[in-house]
Amino acid sequence: MQSASVQDRDGAKPLLRASRRLWCFVRTVFDDGGYAGKLVEWARGKTHLTLQIVKRPRALPRFEPLPRRWVVERSCAWLIKQRRLLRDLEQRTDVAETLILIAATATMLRRIA
Repeated sequence: MQSASVQDRDGAKPLLRASRRLWCFVRTVFDDGGYAGKLVEWARGKTHLTLQIVKRPRALPRFEPLPRRWVVERSCAWLIKQRRLLRDLEQRTDVAETLILIAATATMLRRIA
């Protein structure tokens, strides 16, 4: 956990390091425009990850899902179907993390069956 005063780009560095240790087979990470800039070069040099920035085209005449970003949006929507996750009422982060894990597991089991 980090305070809200930490920029997303700065907060991503420890996360990328930790994720690299846990999932060494991951090669590419998709991010939005907020992570563009020096973080892309840092990730390539320090963690050997490729950060692919998914940017919204300047002028879209209509709604169009962005590549790879819709996967995250869809996954979040599946989790929010769990009533307990609809509102952020948990006092402790470990309880919230456990509820997210349970919701994700239940979603995956429903998709398999």
